[in-house]
Amino acid sequence: MITKEQYEETRQKVLRMLEKAGIVLSEEEKNRIEVADFGLGDLEHTALQLVTYVNTERVCAKELIMFPGQTCPEHMHPPVYGEPGKEETFRCRWGEMYLYVPGEPTQNPKAFPPEGDEKYYTVFHEIILRPGDQYTLKPNTPHWFQAGPEGAIVSEFSTTSRDETDIFTDPRIDRIPKVAE
Repeated sequence: MITKEQYEETRQKVLRMLEKAGIVLSEEEKNRIEVADFGLGDLEHTALQLVTYVNTERVCAKELIMFPGQTCPEHMHPPVYGEPGKEETFRCRWGEMYLYVPGEPTQNPKAFPPEGDEKYYTVFHEIILRPGDQYTLKPNTPHWFQAGPEGAIVSEFSTTSRDETDIFTDPRIDRIPKVAE
């Protein structure tokens, strides 16, 4: 859980990053920035900031904003409601993101799981995304990602997003953010 102060400080930091990258948000979008600490309360290491542009019954578009070294923990998008699960494409717009998926583990990877949480990470094939690079994940594919040394802004285009149904390898994770009064 994060405090209102932490949320507002993080939101302002997100707005500065987006401005630096030349990405413009409407006032409504600025007010809908989501700060996901995954219930761990460790915004420095395990967190993700998002802006959802659209999420309909068929498509979703988001901006993922990550500060240097932040990690989105390992998870997958399982089949739900008779559908195969979320298929998503990540397209890097600014900075660098290290995406980990099933496959041959990468020798000398650029990123590592947050210290103390290594047991919750199982896939280590590295895909490096730099501005203009993109990668598509099929439904139900375990994956995690971490921002590079300057942070990262990544556009996500996907089928319908149902974040509350994501399955995380770490049983402590709570995907839906909670902000304390």
